Amino acid sequence: MKSIFATFSAISLMCISAFSANNLPKEVGNLQKGDHMLYCHMNDAGPAWTAYAISKDGINYQDLLEGDSIFSDHIMAPIEGRTRDAFICRRHDDKGFLMVCTDMEANEASRKRLGKKETWDNYGICLLTSDDLINWESTSFDYRKGIEIFCNPEAESAYNDWSTINRVWAPQIMWDATYEWPDGNKGGYMIYYSMWNRDEEPYDRMYYSYADESFTKLTQPKLLFDWGYATIDADINWVPADGLWHMMIKKEGGKPGLFTATSPSLTGPWSTPIDDDYIDFEGNKKCEGVSAFQLPGEDTWHIGYIEYSSKPRNYRICEADKNMRNFSNPQNIKGVKRPQHGSFMRITKKEYNRLKSWSDKKAKEKDSVILSF
Repeated sequence: MKSIFATFSAISLMCISAFSANNLPKEVGNLQKGDHMLYCHMNDAGPAWTAYAISKDGINYQDLLEGDSIFSDHIMAPIEGRTRDAFICRRHDDKGFLMVCTDMEANEASRKRLGKKETWDNYGICLLTSDDLINWESTSFDYRKGIEIFCNPEAESAYNDWSTINRVWAPQIMWDATYEWPDGNKGGYMIYYSMWNRDEEPYDRMYYSYADESFTKLTQPKLLFDWGYATIDADINWVPADGLWHMMIKKEGGKPGLFTATSPSLTGPWSTPIDDDYIDFEGNKKCEGVSAFQLPGEDTWHIGYIEYSSKPRNYRICEADKNMRNFSNPQNIKGVKRPQHGSFMRITKKEYNRLKSWSDKKAKEKDSVILSF
């Protein structure tokens, strides 16, 4: 009886998947363009900031600005003055770029200054826009302020009291062409992230909101899933080979590793994580901050993640097959001095050269200032 039910469930999932795939637009998920790579990441050098590294082959990278911050964190992240966990992508219409970051400074001085109960508490996220990958503008969302910060305050609210929220972590972006706004307009950017209100829920859970085309408005969060234990650092990708959305995620507690769940729909329902095919290279060491990407012309996958138990920490990139299964061959990222949680985006040769020229110019200006003293 059990095997019959399992077979029926598998067939049902395949049917749902096929139906969903056939009804999806031609371009699914975030726009991919270019044959070079950009690694946009939190720099792991004391206080966090957002840094760039570029690559021609997706394997060997070069730090830009010598790993320094690409913008003023105090301007972009006005709540705590630091950006963490950067995720970057193109606008769906290819008219610019988007980024989301955790607004957070994790140290004892910040905890005392902001009156946080715990060092790793935080209160909000930043939504950023750019035309050229160099000049950025930010809209900050302080979740302690509650429903007034969202564009649909009349909607059902996730919490009774938003002032007690203590974590809004690691947001990421996925373009959803099927999303429909109340006025009938189609398309929105799904922003998904973990959230925890210590007074109203027992652990971190995954939520999602939608941002509009301006990337300055955000809907009230909805629960994405709850598996009965804390989960953080989700990374969602559409996998054409099996016609499913794949989400890699860290379980807080339990068996160490990075696990995969799947769904025929971006907002779920999501399967429970698969326990027999997951990133387990690090043994009992802790890892998080997963970021999956494909190199130009390849249908297989690469998975970046941070192993943070060791000192110094290790930022690995491993391989997976076209179904984002069978993980293998983990190697440390090459050419980045202080890599941490971040994301990868394909860029064009023109964009690559512009970023390199910008970095070189800044380096010459820095040298000129030093020589003047």
